[in-house]
Amino acid sequence: MHRAFSHDAASVGIVGAGTIGSSWAALFLATGRRVAVVDSDPQAMARLRPSIEAVAGDLVALGIGDPRSHWDRLTAAGGDWGALAGVDLVQENGPESLAAKRGIYAAVEAVVPPGTLIASSTSGLMPSDLQDGARHPDRFLIGHPFNPPHLLPLVELVPGRLTAPEAMAAAEAVYLAVGKVPVVLRREIAGHLATRLVAALWREAVYLVEQGVCDLDDIDRAIAAGPGPRWAVLGQGLSYHLGGGAGGLARFLEVFDAPIRSWWDDLGTPVFDADSKRALVAGAEALEASVGGRDALIRRRNEALLAVLRAPGPLSARLPARLPDAGQAPD
Repeated sequence: MHRAFSHDAASVGIVGAGTIGSSWAALFLATGRRVAVVDSDPQAMARLRPSIEAVAGDLVALGIGDPRSHWDRLTAAGGDWGALAGVDLVQENGPESLAAKRGIYAAVEAVVPPGTLIASSTSGLMPSDLQDGARHPDRFLIGHPFNPPHLLPLVELVPGRLTAPEAMAAAEAVYLAVGKVPVVLRREIAGHLATRLVAALWREAVYLVEQGVCDLDDIDRAIAAGPGPRWAVLGQGLSYHLGGGAGGLARFLEVFDAPIRSWWDDLGTPVFDADSKRALVAGAEALEASVGGRDALIRRRNEALLAVLRAPGPLSARLPARLPDAGQAPD
């Protein structure tokens, strides 16, 4: 069935008002869209507006818009699923549980029309499992952001077995319209794309700490001072391509074939037991305390990310040249 999906999403429903959901809400609101947020937890709903206010400056600095200018377009609906009726896109941010998400989708599908896109922020569940048993499975897909969604451009779009190509195309257009950088996967796989890459790096980091090679602070400083800045503008493929000199990636792979294979063979399998987790947590808490606590750490992270995202270069070149006027509701 060929269904007409909105490529603009003038009206968006957010399910879940936690860290991810409130960040999504701030982004969509900043671009002038109508946003309805549903969450049955009164405390989460009470934190929604302060959470949006806390990141408003980031969105202004990026030139996306000021969500505080559009409070009249925000509906904090609590447990009222009916508030989602008529939205063009539902961004689901519920618990990372298949049973919980299927319950959410049943409630959503009871009130939204067949042409509403339903995207999940899940970092690991498979879209085919999420759409199984749905009334209109063709409109389900993964729209996985990197935290914080209002700031980091990436959104991974992953189709399920029954997802319509039209739904994927519409979702890509919607995310582009609000300043995201969509990466469209050709097929589903556990952990999607970026999460798998991060998990692979984290696995080796945990192993190195367990083996006494270094501590968590050393790991983070090594990444932040070395490959991290390079990845922010090139990614791994082009970094190695330049590393090959005039011969490019072909020369790099020729020269480093044996060393890379030996490093792969030597990568470890961490124990990841209770003692290991305690050591990692202690390291993270010590780093947090050293900068003045969690709020200070978040502020410093966001300020640094803004500096990277606003700098000219390949990353910013991939962002949309023009965002919708924040003073106008999308057509």
